[in-house]
Amino acid sequence: MVLRLQEIHFAYQKASPVFTGLNLQVRRGERLGIIGPNGAGKSTLLLLLNGLLKPEKGRVEVFGEAISPEAEMKVRQTVGLVFQNPEDQLFCPTVFDDVAFGPLNFGLSKEQVTARVRQALNEVGLSHFEERSTFNLSFGEKKLVALATALSVQPEIVALDEPTSNLDAIHRRKIMRWVSQNGRTCLITSHDLDMIYDTCQRTIILNHGQIVADGPSEQILKNEELLKANDLELPLRFQPIK
Repeated sequence: MVLRLQEIHFAYQKASPVFTGLNLQVRRGERLGIIGPNGAGKSTLLLLLNGLLKPEKGRVEVFGEAISPEAEMKVRQTVGLVFQNPEDQLFCPTVFDDVAFGPLNFGLSKEQVTARVRQALNEVGLSHFEERSTFNLSFGEKKLVALATALSVQPEIVALDEPTSNLDAIHRRKIMRWVSQNGRTCLITSHDLDMIYDTCQRTIILNHGQIVADGPSEQILKNEELLKANDLELPLRFQPIK
């Protein structure tokens, strides 16, 4: 298992618990869809896996090693996190500088950083964007640059929070193609259940502090009764036209 969460308990200050004994295992190369109603803890789960949040109780393991203060740097190289809003991830004057930020902080040489930036931008289809101003990009282009910032540290696992939200059809398709073809272990939170159906072999439903369903995406996402019980709807492709 590349990721393992054991009996995770977590709550934000002065708020109701988000997780109350959550358990999860993820295999190498798996594409896992994470769905659930608003407030179920989907984004929180990704932050716990990346070490940006710490559980009150329980254990988070990445490749068999528990996340600890000593291992945080290694974990953030191993688990690349892409935020829902690219503005939270992009703050440099040029695309090159944004994508180079991670490798520079891990102590790579100038030549290594340049190679990493070019490789990451090429992977997301933005190979000629190095000198572009990040602030002048479209929202879809910013989403792809944010993905490239995660890829530039060459993570073995990529966690994407709502990667297709607010995207036009072209950029949504680009993100979906990348997810389907990149070969890494991917964890994806989303309300775009059609995208989850098309890209993820396995889906879990988070609700009430727990994983309430876990199985093949086709099985989970065609179960109207299960989805309704968790304030979700069928993917659009399975809904009748009225």
